[in-house]
Amino acid sequence: MPVNLQAPDSATLLAVPGVRIGVTMAGVRKANRRDLVVFALDAGTAVAGVFTQNRFCAAPVQVCREHLAGGSAIRALVINTGNANAGTGADGLQRARRSCAALAALIGVQATQVLPFSTGVIMETLPVERIEAGLPAALVALQGAGWGDAAAGIMTTDTLPKAASRQVTIGGHTVTVTGISKGAGMIRPNMATMLGFLATDAVIEPALLQVLAKDAADASFNRITIDGDTSTNDSFVVMATQQAGHAAITSLASPEGQALRDAVFAVAQHLAQAIVRDGEGATKFITVQVQGGRTEDECKLAAYAIAHSPLVKTAFFASDPNLGRILAAVGYAGITDLDQGLIDLFLDDVHVVHEGGRHPGYREEDGQRVMKRSEITVRVHLHRGAAETTVWTCDLSHDYVSINADYRS
Repeated sequence: MPVNLQAPDSATLLAVPGVRIGVTMAGVRKANRRDLVVFALDAGTAVAGVFTQNRFCAAPVQVCREHLAGGSAIRALVINTGNANAGTGADGLQRARRSCAALAALIGVQATQVLPFSTGVIMETLPVERIEAGLPAALVALQGAGWGDAAAGIMTTDTLPKAASRQVTIGGHTVTVTGISKGAGMIRPNMATMLGFLATDAVIEPALLQVLAKDAADASFNRITIDGDTSTNDSFVVMATQQAGHAAITSLASPEGQALRDAVFAVAQHLAQAIVRDGEGATKFITVQVQGGRTEDECKLAAYAIAHSPLVKTAFFASDPNLGRILAAVGYAGITDLDQGLIDLFLDDVHVVHEGGRHPGYREEDGQRVMKRSEITVRVHLHRGAAETTVWTCDLSHDYVSINADYRS
């Protein structure tokens, strides 16, 4: 069961002028499920992307990078689930390019103007002929209000679709931001086994969009971890159709740039947190805050050491206040000159550790009370400086093992 997460109401997902979405069943891996999604973008749309840092990246990631670097105006995305097209060598690259060419031919653009995305089982041949056969139906289904169907169409082990919308006023014009994501396992920062697609009709200098995409990823998808595995296929794409009618945003530091940035960050963080809430087998949503570091990087070292620790995560699953595991994780995080005698640890409202030792007022029953909650905040203060960071994770349950043991069944 997802942790305090509900399926989005399609009525609340706002169409973005200049973006149409079509979803169909192509039988990529399983029959009778929506597994092929097409985004059609109006001319003039700017597109930017952030991708996995896994060096063994999937064929579609390689092709996306090539097409974006080539400078062609992107006019469409083609997304399949059920097969990651990763670990497939030269044949996988050829099949990813073939899917781009097939869609390009149908909509009258160049193959380099199409970005491909895949998610699913690794090291299996992509049945590109099924994608080609399904594309006409996806194009017939194109509509501005297709976000809800698309959120469902990109799922793999997700139990619920993930989508969100925001609107903001810029220069007297209403600007819409809508996004979807998928992901539930093989999730770790540096992008994870997730796909995220976010669109806005804001008018923004195209060169700024890549900065915005990276900043948004760093504030959201790069702050989540479920199991510490960095996937082969992670992709987060931001599209700006330039149709909102306001003057072009030329600086993200301007009031207009900040307004857009805030809206994009809000949607991206909602989508990222939804992935953690729907983590494979998750029963608890955990916020890890590390404060008082000399730099944000060292705060991240401590935060991710806690969030990745199987011992910490299984303790949360069991509602066991075995909180020394958190201290141990901070200790091995890699902060070489850490002074353990300065550390404070809080579990929600409970002060557990003060100056490196058990707080005199801490009682086991207080820790137990917090550990039974479905949403918990772990706060560590290093007392070394003014830097801080936050990451989001979940517990690790029996069901996580079962889901991944049976993933290819």
